[in-house]
Amino acid sequence: MKALILCGGVGRRMHPLREDKFMLDLVGRPLLLHMVDMLRDAGVDDFVFIGNEGNAELLRKVANGLDEVRCQVVVQRERTGMAGAVEAAANIADGPVLIVSSNDVVDPGAYRKMVEAAEQSECDAAVLACKVNHHFPGGYLVVDRAMRVNRIVEKPEPGTEPSDLVNVVVHFHRDGRKLVEALTRAPMGDNDRYEVALSHMISDGYYLLAVPHVSFWGPLKYPWHIFPVMEYFVWGLRRRVAMSARVAPCAVIEGAVVVAEDVRILENAVIRGPAYIGERAIIGNNVLIRAGSHIGSDTVVGFSTEIKHSYIGRKCWFHSNYIGDSIVDDHCSFGSSAVTANLRFDEATVEVTVDGAPAKTNMDKLGVIVGNGSQVGVNASLMPGVVVGPGAVVGPHVCLRENLGPGRRALSRATHIVEDLGERAPVSQREVMWHKLEDV
Repeated sequence: MKALILCGGVGRRMHPLREDKFMLDLVGRPLLLHMVDMLRDAGVDDFVFIGNEGNAELLRKVANGLDEVRCQVVVQRERTGMAGAVEAAANIADGPVLIVSSNDVVDPGAYRKMVEAAEQSECDAAVLACKVNHHFPGGYLVVDRAMRVNRIVEKPEPGTEPSDLVNVVVHFHRDGRKLVEALTRAPMGDNDRYEVALSHMISDGYYLLAVPHVSFWGPLKYPWHIFPVMEYFVWGLRRRVAMSARVAPCAVIEGAVVVAEDVRILENAVIRGPAYIGERAIIGNNVLIRAGSHIGSDTVVGFSTEIKHSYIGRKCWFHSNYIGDSIVDDHCSFGSSAVTANLRFDEATVEVTVDGAPAKTNMDKLGVIVGNGSQVGVNASLMPGVVVGPGAVVGPHVCLRENLGPGRRALSRATHIVEDLGERAPVSQREVMWHKLEDV
């Protein structure tokens, strides 16, 4: 079976993190390679990566590194959305195809279910359906008792959802050509052309089956959605300490902790699993890394730093910090005693401002989201839900309560005055004491 993996979307809602979510590093490998492995285990051996002009070369490098499978890269140049992605691969979308979004992370069982549906059911197509208990900004499925899809409602307003079944982009089409033909009949100006085409096909008698999925599903739409995806991979780890790692005898490693190649863990450091420590990372003296944390390769977690349930990227630098429930992208540094706050005083859920509007996270503990190459000065305090853009600088002693844009700098105003004492400086109390001692 052929899998079309959609990698061409631009993740604007993931600001300030990388646009190419499929390259998110998880336990030492990009997310895209994890997805390929899962699909291979389900029986897929032919892959098409559909990217854009900005990431096509990156996708080609990934494709060239794959063995024992067929893999090619297609560039989606103009038309946006899923419809544009499928149309970009129209010449090779013949026969059975499995359409997979790199933004939807599911466990391997989901792919196996779709392959089984393709083999055992008489359906023309099948979509993965996940139940939700709160509003999700996506498409909803209306099905009958036999799980046949009667209609798709795309992005309904909160409270108007027609069902509790969300359309997850793991889709099987028995004949990809029929889908491509239906897309030509969908209005060109519609952003949801793919879903409109499916609706037209359903009206024409197309048998679309909803395949229920109750295991893990992690959509990557906003930065804080990284947490459940990170947890899925980290909590599935088995304890392993690489032979090349150097661990001090008095360091403590508890539970399912993976210590990758060439890691150094210094005296009195404590790591409580599940946790992942990437290659060549240095875990300094008296460091505490708590359960559910992911430390990227070449990162230095310096003296007396505590990291709690956080995703830390590659080549970051910390020293005597508290990092709680936060996401820190690559190449970031925190000065001594800089801390992140992860709990509001009123204990309400944390909101994050996205594109100028507040977005609900449904999280009562959420620290900060820091973009690539940012710096935080000594004794700075970052409040819950604050977003720091790539290349930004949070100056010493700043208490950052609002988002800081890319390449911007936040500095605190001086709170002290420097004066010239003149020729006759007052005698200090210490000098008075010394004179008294000399007279004794």
